[in-house]
Amino acid sequence: MNRRILNVYADTSVFGGVFDDEFTRASQLFFDMVRRGDVNLVTSVVVREELGPAPAEVVSLFEEMLNFAAIVEITQEALQLQEAYMSAQIVSEQWAADALHVALATIGDCSIIVSWNFRHIVHFSKIPLYNAVNTLSGYSGIAIHSPVETIYYEDEEDL
Repeated sequence: MNRRILNVYADTSVFGGVFDDEFTRASQLFFDMVRRGDVNLVTSVVVREELGPAPAEVVSLFEEMLNFAAIVEITQEALQLQEAYMSAQIVSEQWAADALHVALATIGDCSIIVSWNFRHIVHFSKIPLYNAVNTLSGYSGIAIHSPVETIYYEDEEDL
């Protein structure tokens, strides 16, 4: 059976995760999936901006991944959805960039967002709220997971 290749939005934390001892293995396996064409990587100008002050190896990884990625631009539509998330008090103004990541992934027709941001994005109480706002705003729901939950394991040794 052919597996449908999904559009997966990676936020800034996933790129940095490759170089963080706690997150390196799953982040590397995720980007290996991107390189193999198992998923279509989607990222955004927001990620590019947030990586500006990042260490050189993180920026280098991002630049390499641009060969495989679609870049979502900030549009009025995305800003309106971001504002809807904040109006629903999913996140405060201080964390507006996190809401913008979710909005860009939604507008960018992604099936999944991957993130290591467990406070404002990958959080059990926030995911249904993002999806409720999406539904009320006329968009599809979006799955939100950490990279470890999105990896295709070919054998049990990778677990």
